[in-house]
Amino acid sequence: MKAVLMKGYGGVDQLEYGDVPTPEPKAGEVLVRVIATSVNPVDYKIRSGAMKERMHLDFPVVPGRDVAGEVTAVGAGVTKFRPGDRVMGLVNHSYAEYLTASADVLTRIPERLDPRDAGVIPLVALTGAQLIENGVKPVSGEVVLVTGALGSVGRTAVYVATQHGAKVIGGVRSSQKAEAESLGADSVVALDDDKDLAGLPELDAIADTVNGDTLAKLIPKLKQSGRLATVLGKPDVAEKAGIDVRPVWSQPDPERLYRLAEDFRDGKLKIPIAKRMHLSDAREAQQTAEKGVNGKIALLP
Repeated sequence: MKAVLMKGYGGVDQLEYGDVPTPEPKAGEVLVRVIATSVNPVDYKIRSGAMKERMHLDFPVVPGRDVAGEVTAVGAGVTKFRPGDRVMGLVNHSYAEYLTASADVLTRIPERLDPRDAGVIPLVALTGAQLIENGVKPVSGEVVLVTGALGSVGRTAVYVATQHGAKVIGGVRSSQKAEAESLGADSVVALDDDKDLAGLPELDAIADTVNGDTLAKLIPKLKQSGRLATVLGKPDVAEKAGIDVRPVWSQPDPERLYRLAEDFRDGKLKIPIAKRMHLSDAREAQQTAEKGVNGKIALLP
């Protein structure tokens, strides 16, 4: 089969498209023919070496976390799926024509959802939902600021926090304010505008996807009992301020993913797809994503 191999840490030249053996499902696993995967920021952070203190890799390795595809074989003991089922999930090694994954991390693709679209959802949707539901844990009526609200994780966080009855403020750049009005947040604030920041109300919680100087400016707006949930690790500025910091790392959750995928299909949760590219163009896809695009880049084998 064809796959993208990451040969080591560095630039996109470390990604090589070529032939590798097709994996075989072990007990409890299924073999999935990949219909779509996508580029996520963690992909190029891993490639650059920024994540090497957090995870060990034996090179060469096939990158990729999202999958939407079709089951072609099942391992011993698998009764949840059978060949022909269309599935999606948060997995590993998805920059490939085929992959194996535990049946327990996969869910069926909802009816009327194109698998080529489903492939952009798993990581960002689960991360955004878990940022709110496992990190912030909002009570109805609480004021929650979501930073990076126009990113795919941020969009999901805004949507999920609103579902839980929070008063959601979408934090974006000044140039994005007009576009952010369509997010469904109760209000929008420009995080790079000191006047906008000065007008912020007292916050019960921050759901952070950006970190850095922006977060440092927001800490004083948190209530003393406020919470900071983040997908970027514990920021020093928050710990020094004695803030309740709750790091969130995305985990497979097939049931939650299925409901989020239904909402995506129905247009309630909007995750734009900026480009669709062939898997062989993974170098260009990661470069493009790293520079910044308005939405996800889908990779199609």
